[in-house]
Amino acid sequence: MANDREILREIWEGKLPICFRLDSEEVADVREPDPFYLMVPRLSYFPLVTDKVKRHFVKYVDSEKSEQEMWLEYNGQPLKWHYPIGVLFDLLFDKDEILPWNITVHLDKFPDAEIFRFSNKDMVESYFMSCLKEADVLKHRGQIAGSMQKKDHNQLWLGLQNDKFDQFWAVNRKLMETTNDTEYFKYIPFRCYLENGYKQKLVKPVGDNGSKRTLQDLLNEMFPDQPEVQIKTHGLIPPLDTPLQWLSEHLSYPDNFLHLCVV
Repeated sequence: MANDREILREIWEGKLPICFRLDSEEVADVREPDPFYLMVPRLSYFPLVTDKVKRHFVKYVDSEKSEQEMWLEYNGQPLKWHYPIGVLFDLLFDKDEILPWNITVHLDKFPDAEIFRFSNKDMVESYFMSCLKEADVLKHRGQIAGSMQKKDHNQLWLGLQNDKFDQFWAVNRKLMETTNDTEYFKYIPFRCYLENGYKQKLVKPVGDNGSKRTLQDLLNEMFPDQPEVQIKTHGLIPPLDTPLQWLSEHLSYPDNFLHLCVV
């Protein structure tokens, strides 16, 4: 079970400073709107933290566009709302830039061919819970999430949505425990992100000889022809000899997946 509570809390408290600016071509007011600054949790999703952003900018656009779905763009690339914010930052942020992260806000011309719509937060919750259940299938054959009550699912979601560490981990710790007959998960839930999407496969945290498998072992399986692959997660580059079981217990996002960005 994940027991380094201070590490879990440090990961949870990771925040990013973001400067939101309305696309200048969409400004219908004689005044240029001020940018809107926010500190946002790395572990969250943009639809959960941008209500204030839309309220700030909506009065500067044509009235018929005010009810349209907002979308975000960085360096000409629409941001996938179903990726955690920290994953998008680690994957896309230009290392030559300085913070805050400058993101462009749009209320027109939604790029349906490139990103999904998220008409309400219930869609985000549904997506989050489906990922969490997928992770539990990989770790525990679905036994833990499947045995939870609706109130446990609600507590997980509200803990994430409201940025409440204790509320979330009171339930999530059950998903990070191993079963009585082993100290390892069956498989490690993870996704390796490239610029054009992500890759995943079944990887066990322990070898056939009983040895602990490491991040290097995972990368060797995912990129057999690329011996120098380096990944980042939560803004960190973890040592390649870190055991996969420990990584999964301590550096997973709230959906219980390790999100590993190739850098």
